[in-house]
Amino acid sequence: MFEQTFKNIDDILHKDAGCGSELDYVEQTSWILFLKYLDDLEKDRATAAELTGKTYTPIIDKDYQWTVWAMPKGKDGKLDHHNALTGDDLTDFVNNKLFPFLKKFKQSADSADTIEYKIGEIFSELKNRIQSGYNLREVINRIDELRFRTHAEKHEMSHLYEDKIKNMGNAGRNGGEYYTPRPLITTIVKVVAPKIGDKIYDGAVGSAGFLCEAFDYLKNSKSLSTKETEILQKHTFYGKEKKSLAYIIGIMNMILHGVEAPNIIHTNTLAENLADIQEKDRYDVVLANPPFGGKERAEVQQNFPIKTGETASLFLQHFIKILKAGGKAGVVIKNTFLSNTDNATVAIRKTLLENCNLHTVLDLPGGTFTGAGVKTVVLFFEKGKATQKVWFYQLNLDRNLGKTNPLNENDLAEFVELQKTFADSENSWTVNVKDIDQSTFDLSVKNPNKREEVTLRQPQAILEEMKALDEESAEILNSILELL
Repeated sequence: MFEQTFKNIDDILHKDAGCGSELDYVEQTSWILFLKYLDDLEKDRATAAELTGKTYTPIIDKDYQWTVWAMPKGKDGKLDHHNALTGDDLTDFVNNKLFPFLKKFKQSADSADTIEYKIGEIFSELKNRIQSGYNLREVINRIDELRFRTHAEKHEMSHLYEDKIKNMGNAGRNGGEYYTPRPLITTIVKVVAPKIGDKIYDGAVGSAGFLCEAFDYLKNSKSLSTKETEILQKHTFYGKEKKSLAYIIGIMNMILHGVEAPNIIHTNTLAENLADIQEKDRYDVVLANPPFGGKERAEVQQNFPIKTGETASLFLQHFIKILKAGGKAGVVIKNTFLSNTDNATVAIRKTLLENCNLHTVLDLPGGTFTGAGVKTVVLFFEKGKATQKVWFYQLNLDRNLGKTNPLNENDLAEFVELQKTFADSENSWTVNVKDIDQSTFDLSVKNPNKREEVTLRQPQAILEEMKALDEESAEILNSILELL
């Protein structure tokens, strides 16, 4: 049912002059979805308060509650068409009253880790793009069909939302940067193995796939106490995101996964000076897929000891610096990082090997990232000890990856198993850092164990093939002679 509802919403938005792409559909669905979620959250809180004999004070003032402006209902439980806004009245209310009211929460909230602050932040960052109040009315009616009351409903909704983000990535343009394949994220989280109490960080948070997966991993790792649940909710997941749309999607994705007030900040991570990072700013775990291929301006490069315009190389410096001693990381980066000979890349590789134990490199096949032809690797490292040995695993699949044939968890099962003991295999091997070129620190992926199968043919088979070719030649010659 939920899936059909989302499809219907996309069809409505497709007709609207203000929404031109899959990215707009996701953004506009997100803010309306968020307000419906908020209404269900308020109902749950009111019920919980009632059961303990307390009174609940709603976050949202009466005039701005979902059941008043969006879905006033009659005694029969159906939409009260006399009181429900539509057309220009609806867009006027949303643009000139609702959004300004919700924006104010950013100033009035007690702290940044509250749902109130997130409301203010979200509605400061976006605007209603649905131009027709009649289309907006239709979308609201559809979203009202969705419920967020039970765990199963939230779980289904989070999966559908992930699918929308994936479709946005598949739509090309710049959507792909928001979506890292879920099986790859799951595998990275498994290998890094965060634990409850760790502070987990993604400085290029995108749609928050890494933080959502880490939340699911920790939530299911054991039976949690009330204190541990609170730690997971408020003091575990941290992210930064530069782009408004990705920021909104990231927050919404985390909320749908069950994190009520995600600690995601809308900021350019690379605008921070590395020299200003202090011990209190550091994290136990970094999980990230920073954007690659971008070019940063000179003033941004000034924040880094190793100057380069390549966005991913700046992010890697940031991640190394922001990890605590003993902290662990799993970071996706272009495979050219391992071998490029420009001064900046060589210097960053040297820094990584000297300050961290780069224990594992996962080499991924082309097509892992749908719509992006770049080849990538995942770097797994721990801060505080220099690298002695690097274990490489090359993912060799018997099929080409693509939109209709994406990466799955089973593809990565052998990697996860062998990585536990850094075992050698046809697809894995170990490199001693002492044996690599000490001037370039080249870590190119060259698999010494992959044997190209050369099948020697039997002499008899060769003779038979020669005889068949002779007979075929004779037949052709005879045919030509007959024609003369």
